Amino acid sequence: MDSTTRAVVDTVDVDRSDHDYRDWLKEAVRKVQADAQRSADTHLLSFPLPERWGIDLYLKDESTHPTGSLKHRLARSLFLYGLCNGWIRPGKPVIEASSGSTAVSEAYFAKLIGVPFIAVMPRTTSREKCRLIEFHGGQCHFVDDPRKMYEESLALAGESGGHYMDQFTYAERATDWRGNNNIAESIYQQLRLERYPEPAWVVATAGTGGTSATIARYVHYMQYDTRVCVADPENSCFFDGWVHHDAQACSESGSRIEGIGRPRMEPSFVPGAIDRMMKVPDAASVAAVRALERVIGRKAGGSTGTGLWSALKIVAEMVAQGRTGSVVTLLCDPGDRYLDKYYSDAWLEEQGLDIEPHTKAIDIFLATGHWPDQRPDQRPD
Repeated sequence: MDSTTRAVVDTVDVDRSDHDYRDWLKEAVRKVQADAQRSADTHLLSFPLPERWGIDLYLKDESTHPTGSLKHRLARSLFLYGLCNGWIRPGKPVIEASSGSTAVSEAYFAKLIGVPFIAVMPRTTSREKCRLIEFHGGQCHFVDDPRKMYEESLALAGESGGHYMDQFTYAERATDWRGNNNIAESIYQQLRLERYPEPAWVVATAGTGGTSATIARYVHYMQYDTRVCVADPENSCFFDGWVHHDAQACSESGSRIEGIGRPRMEPSFVPGAIDRMMKVPDAASVAAVRALERVIGRKAGGSTGTGLWSALKIVAEMVAQGRTGSVVTLLCDPGDRYLDKYYSDAWLEEQGLDIEPHTKAIDIFLATGHWPDQRPDQRPD
């Protein structure tokens, strides 16, 4: 067939755009971004240490977000990620596997854009977190075995036609770790006028692993000398998986420290990015969070205690080695969510936790600068 007789072939064109949906999407993204514009940055609190030590300890207070926790940043990023990928649709529920704080924050953003929200969570989740999820319009769906949260969430999404947010997979990729006012960039900006503006250590805890990945990647990207330590509670596999380079590491029971610790190595946990891990007894986490209240008058959740315990041991190491500098850890959420747990002596007795030896260790350290049984040249565990 020559050019004079060749048939005209129409362009193949498949247009799946829906103008109503695109209008809804633009408005939903605008609302989520507007939330960030309305929110001021969180404070960097100073934990008082003796001046002669030459070491400054700070807590990044994430409890001042609109939903009261570090997870507000993550939930905002996950919603933007899900919306921009076309996964979150009008009228369809968002489902999340969460031990509490992420679900509170995601319930807030779901209500903001007008979609239903279902939190799949362990039956042991604190009553206050459940109340907050429901306050923001979400539903609580309980499981007896924390290891079943993933498959139950996926099944609910399939049955409802909704979207399983899956924070444990997408936390590390939904956050812009190069900057854009993420938590790491915020910490360094707030330290600019301090005597040690580049911290020697940043201590984080891991639930999804997204926060430690964001901080560690930002440190490497900006070519800082800061080291990143992740503190892991009992009944969590992250420490063993990191030490033994075992991506299949697992734990048979759920963590008592809500929000951190996982029974499996989560996809968002990036072991190669961090420098150090510490395994922290749950009793030590509770002792540390109660010590925080005594020292600065603030109640915080158990995950804050896990990080603070490790930060104090790192400070003890620096004192023993005659080093100066700054250390930063996180105040993840407020303690009023856990009055029936970490601030309840009855709960401690029920769990068989004795915090007295750990309380004594902290008190001795803060008074003398030496961790009990620590020689001047000995690194704390």
